[in-house]
Amino acid sequence: AEGEEEDGPYRGQYLGKLNSYHHQVSGDVYAVNEYTFLIVGFNYDGNGADTFFWSGASNRPGPQGFIVPDEYGKTNILDRYHNKDFTLTLPDRKKITEIKWLAVYDLSSQNNFGDVYIPEEFEPPKTQAGGTFSRRSHNVSSSSIEILDSKTIRIKDFTYDGLGKRTFFWTGVGAQPSSRGSKLPDERGYLDPIRKYNKETIELELPGDKTIFDIDWISVFDVADNENYGHVLINERLNVPPSLVKVTPFEFSLPNCRQLHKDLQVSWEVFGPQITFQLSGQVAANDYMSFGLSGSDTSSQMIGADVVVAYIDDIRGYTVDYNITSLAPCVQVLGQNKGVCRDDVVGGLDSFQLNTYSRKEGINTISFRRTLISSDSGDKEIFLDRSNYVVWAFGQLDSNNEPAFHTYYPKSDILIDFNTTEPTNDCFAFTKSVETPPPLWERTRITDATVRSFNAYLGPSGGLRGYQGLTGHVSSGLAWYINGYMIPELYLKRGLTYTFKVRGGNNPHSPEHYHPLVITDDPQGGYDRLSDAKQSEIRVLAGVEFTRRGRPKPTAAGPLCLSRYPPNYDRRLDDNFPTFKKFNRSLITECVDEPPALLEITPNITWPDTVYYNSFTHGNMGWKIHIVDSYNNLRNGAVSVSWSHLVAIFLLPLCFVLQY
Repeated sequence: AEGEEEDGPYRGQYLGKLNSYHHQVSGDVYAVNEYTFLIVGFNYDGNGADTFFWSGASNRPGPQGFIVPDEYGKTNILDRYHNKDFTLTLPDRKKITEIKWLAVYDLSSQNNFGDVYIPEEFEPPKTQAGGTFSRRSHNVSSSSIEILDSKTIRIKDFTYDGLGKRTFFWTGVGAQPSSRGSKLPDERGYLDPIRKYNKETIELELPGDKTIFDIDWISVFDVADNENYGHVLINERLNVPPSLVKVTPFEFSLPNCRQLHKDLQVSWEVFGPQITFQLSGQVAANDYMSFGLSGSDTSSQMIGADVVVAYIDDIRGYTVDYNITSLAPCVQVLGQNKGVCRDDVVGGLDSFQLNTYSRKEGINTISFRRTLISSDSGDKEIFLDRSNYVVWAFGQLDSNNEPAFHTYYPKSDILIDFNTTEPTNDCFAFTKSVETPPPLWERTRITDATVRSFNAYLGPSGGLRGYQGLTGHVSSGLAWYINGYMIPELYLKRGLTYTFKVRGGNNPHSPEHYHPLVITDDPQGGYDRLSDAKQSEIRVLAGVEFTRRGRPKPTAAGPLCLSRYPPNYDRRLDDNFPTFKKFNRSLITECVDEPPALLEITPNITWPDTVYYNSFTHGNMGWKIHIVDSYNNLRNGAVSVSWSHLVAIFLLPLCFVLQY
């Protein structure tokens, strides 16, 4: 590409070395975009009296010009620099094409210590338009693509029917797409076969250290049939901005490596009767990584899976053996623990032996070993004579250092042969871009003094825009919906009586769907899962009575009413809904045809100003109840709801009768 030096990463259009006149000024200067310079290896001894970065439109540096703010956006006198890399942005949206030079200039002595000139006919790097996807089959089409920078491609109005066998975004070199290309992660970093798209605008980031200058085409390619469903060619010598994505090379000491997601890789080595694994993930400091054997011999399935949950706390690393009997936190069902449970809780053994752990540059790396055939009957055998179906996930830990509902997980089958004759490695460097979290769905407050009855039922917790974003808590996958809204904040007046009509499931045999409603002063919920010591610290205000032996027993377990996703929906797309209202309309509400359980409360003067409605069995499903002395002083700041709105919204969902 134009301006690209032979060695090192692409940094933009190269303008040249700073001409050095005084005070040891030196460095290389690049144009990053229309407004910004990148200076690499900048040196200056700091001995000028009144020295600034200085620019202008005269033929050579002089008193006619303007100060260019430093790398921090300040216009202070320059200090000493030693071999420093940084960017400078011209002030007031001035463009590089409007100036003729950039200098290190002393205003009091009017001395030029060093400069670089902008060539005539200079074209700064900027987003470049490309072609459209060729229409070959499976309805693949798009508007013109945009190459935003050296690693990022925006595809507008992208369409694909989702009916290929094993179809990926695929990239490579040569005149036409071929099987000798490689996978391109989808817009969410997954390396699974791609989903159906209907006129969507997506952005794809080239993996690892690969840039737009390393590829000739992007294709929608089916590897099962070696068929190109449509592609777009990438022009040579594109004058685009350099990518701001941080590239961190992967480090692994084991011979085999499989990239599971843009941000997660597993490597391994078999030695005798044992296998050593290493999980490396670009995750938050309090996140877990999970990997293991599928619960099915014919597909990748979470139910029945035997997995390791690996994480690092402030002190050390952990590898914990888990058994998954249902997609729910570990709860007691008729005296037995069900859900995502540690092996030692369900009568098994922790079969993983921790080797090493580290966190460096935002990447957790944890290595561990286990035997191929475990002495624990609850563990699955790792086969060497055939491929193994595996599962993986990563997400946040809850307050008990247990895995919360996973943020990232695959939807397709993943097969790994752990006993290859030649080492296998498709891993690439980790990349990290500046990500802005999606805007939250609207917060709802029910403040109407005439509302004394609340319909409480269950629904999905949404993605980062939903429960997790609104509360700042991890999610269990389900949330309370009150009068048609996800976790609204309720305002109740002391001395008045209110009734919750609870439909959270009353079948204690179900680890997923047994949710009596409770009101306590604890924001987390899941009272039944807590130790006796923790329970003693919590004030229960409603929904629990205690037996003669002092054991808690829920009093508001009603029949199940559940808003479900439609069939074949991918819940990883929840954040694509701009509002909760649109998300809620996509759900199908199914209710058992039985009367609800009634939880009647009358807040009094002893109640705290803030309490919480939650589930008796699972944590992180509900939210705040504000106990007020008067409704007159409530401030606006969220969506407040009146009774007429509540009636209209609760009648929206289509209800069906559920049979157990």
